[in-house]
Amino acid sequence: MALHDDSPQLQITPQVLLKAYACGIFPMAESAESQELHWIEPTWRGILPLHTFHVPRRLKRTVRSDHFEVVIDTNFDAVLDGCAAPGPGRQKTWINAPIRKLCGELFCLGHCHTVECWREGQLVGGLYGIELGGAFFGESIFSRERDASKVALVHLVARLKAGGFSLLDTQFVTEHLMTFGAVEISRYNYSMLLDQAVMNDAASFYAVPNRMIGVEALATLETRTTHHL
Repeated sequence: MALHDDSPQLQITPQVLLKAYACGIFPMAESAESQELHWIEPTWRGILPLHTFHVPRRLKRTVRSDHFEVVIDTNFDAVLDGCAAPGPGRQKTWINAPIRKLCGELFCLGHCHTVECWREGQLVGGLYGIELGGAFFGESIFSRERDASKVALVHLVARLKAGGFSLLDTQFVTEHLMTFGAVEISRYNYSMLLDQAVMNDAASFYAVPNRMIGVEALATLETRTTHHL
């Protein structure tokens, strides 16, 4: 189903968007130029189980080296720009003006977050997603330097585990995500996990400092526990 965000009868607010996520539905656009949003509810849903998240050995060395300074929620617009820009294997973006506006409003409300990798004062990679209870919906990720997006993902998972989250939704599964342990589950099973996760009011994206060094992130992955998926 496609909706025009500027239609008075079908105005999509941040609250409507959160309700859609709580029902297992998320928006996408055909292109950055389109003003339409399409509601997507895949038959098979990609998730990244937090308790079996796998960090390849070489990536662990990169995380531990603190080659990037990793912070959260400092430059939402720059992260959206990075995610929307063309990249290898991605000539078009689904991040259009309505999505940027809605996610910006959710960011101001504390429901949208960024994980950012900086080096020498430049944003070189990162990701953003939506938080709802103990569920985090990963929306998009980008990298301008080798491993920057992967390091951002490692820090995200560490933060979610420390904060008591139980669901990391990746929407779909790619070969890249499979190296970290991503799997596909049925819509029915996803709905059960989602219902449990969004009811968790105790989860916190800020359970650890806004800036974490690599050894802290890796230690969190090894020692903290969360609900099994």
